[in-house]
Order: sequence, then structure tokens, then C-alpha cells
Amino acid sequence: MKKAGIDEMLNQDGVQQFLGEIFKEVNIYENDISLLLNRFVSPLSNIATSFYKFYIYDTIDVGGQKCADLVFVPFNSESFGFVGRMYVTLDSTYFVKKIKMNVPHDINLNFVENMSIEQDFSRLPDGTRLLEKDDITVEFRLVSHTQGLYARRINTYQKYNFDPPQDMAIFKEKERIIIEDDAEMKPEAFWEDNRHVPVRSKENAVEKMLARLREVPVFYYTEKVISTLISGYIPTDKDNSKFDIGPMNTTISGNTAEGARFRIGGLTTANLHPNWFGRGYLAYGTKDEKFKYMGEVEYSFNKKRYHTREFPIHSIRALHSYDINQLGQHYLYTNKDNMFLSLKRKSDTRITYERLSELEYKNEFSSGFSYAFNLNYRTEYPSKWVKFIEDGVEQKDFSVAAAEIKLRYAPNEKYYQTKTMRIPITKDAPIFTLSHKIGAKGILGSKYNINHTELGVQKRFWFSAFGYTDIILKGGKVWNKVPFPLLIIPNANLSYTIQPESYTLMNAMEFINDQYISWDLTYFVNGALFNRIPLLKYLKWREVLSFRGLYGSLSNKNNPYINSKGLYEFPAGSMIMDNMPYMEAGVGIENIFKILRVDYVWRLTYRDLPDIDRSGVRIALHFTF
Repeated sequence: MKKAGIDEMLNQDGVQQFLGEIFKEVNIYENDISLLLNRFVSPLSNIATSFYKFYIYDTIDVGGQKCADLVFVPFNSESFGFVGRMYVTLDSTYFVKKIKMNVPHDINLNFVENMSIEQDFSRLPDGTRLLEKDDITVEFRLVSHTQGLYARRINTYQKYNFDPPQDMAIFKEKERIIIEDDAEMKPEAFWEDNRHVPVRSKENAVEKMLARLREVPVFYYTEKVISTLISGYIPTDKDNSKFDIGPMNTTISGNTAEGARFRIGGLTTANLHPNWFGRGYLAYGTKDEKFKYMGEVEYSFNKKRYHTREFPIHSIRALHSYDINQLGQHYLYTNKDNMFLSLKRKSDTRITYERLSELEYKNEFSSGFSYAFNLNYRTEYPSKWVKFIEDGVEQKDFSVAAAEIKLRYAPNEKYYQTKTMRIPITKDAPIFTLSHKIGAKGILGSKYNINHTELGVQKRFWFSAFGYTDIILKGGKVWNKVPFPLLIIPNANLSYTIQPESYTLMNAMEFINDQYISWDLTYFVNGALFNRIPLLKYLKWREVLSFRGLYGSLSNKNNPYINSKGLYEFPAGSMIMDNMPYMEAGVGIENIFKILRVDYVWRLTYRDLPDIDRSGVRIALHFTF
């Protein structure tokens, strides 16, 4: 492995995953070709004759074989297809000897000025088709008439061998791709002897060019700013940081309970110790005048290259924290105190204070399966907005001791790994989750027995030239009698941003259930309609449709209005769902100025409740090709 480029400032594992998905190996015999996180219709697809126009242009000699020069172009040049030519042998096999493809000039594809694909094939006497060269070149340009980026991925294949190896133990390895420890330490003589294709002179100059550029202050600091924005952290040492400060997007935020919230924190790195890690933060609210904190110590059984979240995780972790608990506002893909969530459409008064101690063991496998087991003890304290009132008497707090097991299976999952979370690159792989929490009354002063089960599945489905749909299905049940903070409270999105797996027009703690099923469907049409409308197609907008909902109920044993003993009164504004599910639908346009998505969302049910939003506009930054 040898690399040089601006990707050096990014997480290397994440870059490998990202580039692997952007420049996937092209198989022209599939219906769809995955490139640049999109699906292009293959010229050999089942629908090719409806999508492409084909012309026999000429006959030509390719590698000593007479071939037909078959030209193909899509009927609609804005659609996700190719312009190119196939060279097909004029014998009984009609073997594809060579193919050259480009994207149409008017294609609805962002940041790509040009892309060319070239593949060469050979054929063994028994008919086996061998790929000899797979060459992809892409010219990226963020804005027209400015400097761009050049990327080339060339795969060449030699020394095919179909004989079984002498040592079959190689197939018992857990990893599908085995990278030797010295893969990045080969001398220059190794590359001279082993490269099938010589490096072009301009490619060979990349490393020297970057070294010179980094001596220019503007380039140097721009690179550092981009690195901080992507990772969220600032290293305390340029080359050998033992402690990184962050995440920076939580430095200043705000909410109703705390007013302005200031936070500082960070994490240790493998430069301090490759197995022992710590992370934490200290926060202060100007309105409630309380300090909050979190401290975490983690031991990794695998030596890490830089931080603890690197795949695979096999560790034991101890955590203690004291902070606010935003009931019904648990954003799943960002920090709860992200500064961009501070602007709210409603006051976020559904807040309590929580002291939490947790011990967790987690193990991940290359197959995509992982499990985690944790023991936790939490004490919940009321606020002036959310009180714990039992039979007319206000309670000071309650404590719960519990154990939880979490199972997750996501085969072939691809994501970009940051120091805090994992950002999905694609959602093509199905993701299955199952968790169960159990707690016993009397342990460490715990007041309740708990049994809480959650099950979820999500998957992306592609429709070739007609976009794709992301589907998330979940269900859960609380089996015991417990007060409302331990019941199921749907995630309400009180911000003006689009947040996955949350409800755009629901109020926080509007509904309280002890069992539910939910769905979240988003259809990205990818311009299949707008690309066919004159004038509108030049804007390169893309359509988005969404439909999400939740159907839940509350059993009599957890209803404080029927069985008040041991239960807390619901806060004002919270209610029990009837036989109608909560539903909302949205229509949107993405790819506005190539980065912006705007949705208009309607609330379809429970529209007559007081103090609700029946509709609204939501926005998100959505970078996509």
C-alpha cells in the first residue's frame, strides 16, 4: 500500500471505506453499476433496451479478434447512465472484449466534470471471462470554472490461479482482506518490480507537490480547518497528539433549562497508550447555574492506531456522568448539545437531570455482528417543568439498576469513522438490532422491576434509474409497571433541521406508550421526474418523498389515571394514543445549489390537539454526488 494526497489529513480507515464505495469495481453484467454512491444503469442491464439507444458503428480489430463497435447513449441525457462503446467479438460467443464509457455531459451528477471507465477482458478456452484492466478516471470540480481535483483508480490483474492453495487455512481467517503489517513500508524497489503499470509522472509528483504546498500558510491552515470540521477535534500536538480537544460543535449551545451552555472536553489517543483511553467533558449552564460532567475510562483488548472507536471494538468501558436528560429528544446521529440544534421551534422544557454510572463490555466481529453487555445505575431528578408526582406527593428522585444486552448485525456495512460516531456511507446493507433491558427492584435502592425489549431493521432499496428508498422499521415493549420516564417516549425533533428517526411535527413527550411499532420511509427519486421537465431539468434538483409514523398504546397497568399507585402523573400536554397512529408526510427538493435539501412536512393525524404544528419547512445540508 502506498498513498499520497489530501486524504492524509482524514481518518485513514474511513477514507479507505469511502473510496472503496465511491470507486467500486465495475461489473457491466450487473443490472446496476455502483459508482460515486449512486447506481448507474448498465448497458447490459435487463432494462438496457428501454434506457439506451444502441448503434453498430463499425467493425474493428481488438487484440487480434474481429469485433463490432457497438455505441450506446441513454434516451435521457440527465439520467444516471453512460455514453460509450462496447467491442463485441463477431463469433458465436459475442464476447465483450473491451468497453469504454463516459457519463453524459448533461447528467444530473454533482461535482463531476468528467468520468471515464475502461475495461479489458480476456477469455479462457473453457469460456471463463477474466478482467485484465479496470481503469476509472474522474475529474471533480466543486464550482465551474475553478480549479478541480483529479482522481484515478486503475486495477490491473495478472497471474490468475484457480488451483487450491497448499495451505487451506487461509480461508479460515476472519478478515476477507488481509493486510500485512508492513504493507505501507515497502521500499521503492518493491514498487518498481511489482507494478503492472508505471506511475505517470504527474501522479509521482503528488507527494512532492503537497510537501511544497504545506509550506504555504493559506494551504496549511485550510487543511487544518477542514480536518477539524470533519473530525470535530483539535489535536494538542501537530504530529504526536496525546490529547484531542472537542467535539467543537458542542462548545456553545443552548436550551430552555440551561440557557447558554458552555462545554469543554476531549479524549486521549493511542499516542498516550494504545490500550487505555479516557474521554470526558465539563459543561455549565448560565440559567440553571449547574455544572455537568462526564468521565469515561476504556480498556481496548486490541491495540488502537489512534482512538477507541476504530473498528473492531473489543473493550470494557466505565462511565460516570451528571447531565440533563431531554425526554423525547434523543437525537441518534449527533450530540444532544450540538450548536446547530439550539434553534428550536418550541421550548424544550421536557428536561430532567440524570446521574448515570455504567460498565459496558462490547465486542465487534468482521462479519458485521456485534454484541454489548452493560450494567448501569441511574438516578433521575425532576426539574421545575417535569416533576415526579405520585398520589399527589412530589418525589425528590428515583433510582434504577439494570443490565442490558444489545445485539447488532450489519453485514458489509460501510461507514466513515469519526472519533465520536460512525457516519453511514451507504445503507445498502441490512441492519438488524435487538436489545433487552432487565432490572430488579431492591438492588442498590432500585424502585422498579424492568423488562424492556426493542427490535429494529433498516435497509436501502434501489430502483435502478428511479432512485432508492430508505426503510426503517422498529418495535418495542415495556413489560412491567414503571413510571413515565422509563416508558417509551417517541423522539420528537424540535429543531428546524431534518433529523433521521425522529418526528418533525411531534412535541416532546406528546405521546407516552409501553408498546409500539414505527416506520420511517424516505424515497429519493434522484431527479427521475424533474430530469424530464424542460427548463427545470437544468437546475438539477431532485425529488424527495417521506412518510413516517408510529402506532403505540399504553396498558392499564402503566396508566396513572387508572392505576396511580407507584406511577407518576403525566406532565401537562402528554397524552395516550388512541387507535389512530401518529403519521406525517413530506415532499422535498434536494440538490439545491448542490448541497441543500428543503422539505415541507404535513402532520396527518392528531391535528386538533392544542399547541401543535400542523405543517412546517425543514432544511438539511446534504452533500451527495
